[in-house]
Amino acid sequence: MNLIRKPFHYRYDNVVLYIIGINVLVYIMQRINPRFTSYLALNPILIQRGFYWQFVTYMFAHGGISHILFNMLALFIFGAQVERRMGSKEFLVYYLSTGILAGFLSFVIYWFTGSYGVFLLGASGALFAVQLAYATFFPDSVIYLWGILPLKAPIMVLGFTALELFSSVTGFRSGVAHLTHLAGFAFGWIYFLVRFGANPWKYLTGK
Repeated sequence: MNLIRKPFHYRYDNVVLYIIGINVLVYIMQRINPRFTSYLALNPILIQRGFYWQFVTYMFAHGGISHILFNMLALFIFGAQVERRMGSKEFLVYYLSTGILAGFLSFVIYWFTGSYGVFLLGASGALFAVQLAYATFFPDSVIYLWGILPLKAPIMVLGFTALELFSSVTGFRSGVAHLTHLAGFAFGWIYFLVRFGANPWKYLTGK
C-alpha cells in the first residue's frame, strides 16, 4: 500500500539535524543558567500571564542528559527517514504542529485539573507523532528494541502507545507526561487523516 503522494514536497534539507542542533543548544543554555528552563517549559500559570511562546519552546527544553539523549536519538533514527519520505517542509509542519497541539491539549488538561505547578518539557509529544509516521510509512521495518529484541515498527509504536495509555490511567511512572505523548500520537493520526486522506490503521495493521 502506498500513501497518497500528492501533498508531499520532496526537497530534503536535513531539517532533523537542525532540530537536534536547536535542542542541544537550548540544553546547553539550560545548564549554563537553570532559570532559563522556567521561561521555556510549559507552565499553566505563566501561559496565563502571557508566556505563549511556551507552546513551542517546551519541545526544545529537556530535564536532563538522559532525557535529551534518548529523545534526540529517537528523532535521528525515525525522523530522518520520515523527513526523506515526506520532504523537509512537510516534516517540519508535521513535527511542529503535532508538538504544539500536544502542548496545548496538555495545558488545557493541566488547567482544568488544577495542576498549575507543572512544568512540561521535552520533545516526546512530537516524537510519538514521528514514530507513528515512521510505522505508517515503513510498516515492514524491524526495530531492535534495546538493541536486542526485534519488533516490527507498527508493533513497537502500538505497544508504546498502549503502555502510555495504561500508565496515564494507573499513574504508573507518574513523573512522565503520558497524556502529552498520547496527544502527540493522536494529533499525528489526525494529521494523516486530514492532510493525506490516509488512515494509519490500514498501514499499521495491513487491513
